[in-house]
Amino acid sequence: MADACTHLDQINDVEPGSWGCEDCLAAGARNWVHLRVCQNCGHVGCCDNSPAKHATGHFHEVAHPIIRSYEPGEDWYWCYVDDMAFELAGAPPAPSHP
Repeated sequence: MADACTHLDQINDVEPGSWGCEDCLAAGARNWVHLRVCQNCGHVGCCDNSPAKHATGHFHEVAHPIIRSYEPGEDWYWCYVDDMAFELAGAPPAPSHP
């Protein structure tokens, strides 16, 4: 495991693609636990505590390495490749779903 995320250059200024998990909503479900936003493309997926784990599924499908919490009051990132959570000083305020 790295001491620091080695994929920071892949963080974009993204707009979340949805107010909820895009894949759950497309399937007619709303049973997610927490939401995450892909920092490469803005895809909103559900966390690994949710039944479908769409945020991790998105990573495995397209290899975008970094997600950010989409929960009110949370301002952390996760890098799948480096297997680490982190915060970024000077990052724009975290988005949160309604």
